[in-house]
Amino acid sequence: MPDAFFSPLAPDRFQATELTRGPWDPALQHAGPPAALLGRAVEAHGDRAGLRVARITFEIVRPVPIAELTVATRSLRGGRSVELVEATLAAGETEVMRATALRIRSAPDLDLPARLAPGPRLPGPAAGRVEPFFPTGQEVGYHTAMEFRFVAGSFLEPGPATVWMRMRHPLVPDELPSPLSRVLIAADSGNGVSAALDFHTWRFINPDLTVYLLRYPAGEWVALEASTTAADGIGLADTTLHDEQGPIGRSAQALFVDRR
Repeated sequence: MPDAFFSPLAPDRFQATELTRGPWDPALQHAGPPAALLGRAVEAHGDRAGLRVARITFEIVRPVPIAELTVATRSLRGGRSVELVEATLAAGETEVMRATALRIRSAPDLDLPARLAPGPRLPGPAAGRVEPFFPTGQEVGYHTAMEFRFVAGSFLEPGPATVWMRMRHPLVPDELPSPLSRVLIAADSGNGVSAALDFHTWRFINPDLTVYLLRYPAGEWVALEASTTAADGIGLADTTLHDEQGPIGRSAQALFVDRR
């Protein structure tokens, strides 16, 4: 059993382990781990303090293989209070995923009105329940590398769901996952946990993921309060993100919807 989602081969190269395996193809990753790997690269880019990721958008250009991957970053736009950073993920010479991150100067000491607080707390992970994952045919993968506690709904029950998620393993060995990594590795599951259609007869694939964050989570648990809607073969998975103190942001996924 690997001890992390990725094994470093060089500062910019990583071998994906079987912990990244998604539920649909044993050779392909769930999008959560590579999203977190790109987020990690964004956090390491540059040397400016006080900037925090407020929005990050991922384009899933191709299915991400369980293979050796190369990460690259570059600045797209700089500024005193706002900057834009791009991170790309490639398998060999083929780009498979791209992230564009908006980083904004944070000011934690601002005395903002209480009415701007984002909302109430959810029941915590201790109030959640373990529900069976839908069949993957694999003993090891993302479904075993993450811990799930449902407050509402389940994997096998169509419709909205609220689930707490926690990493069982670090993103890379001997490195404590950052709060941003904990959000990004979970956020792509909004579509899966709130599936409104039977996955045996329908496909609902997200080619993108956008995450907005007011603040980073405190602690190991991140909750997804997710729902899915669709019309004309296009769906939207809309998710409110929480930690144990309350809402921290939002994520959205466009969906390609079709019959199998």
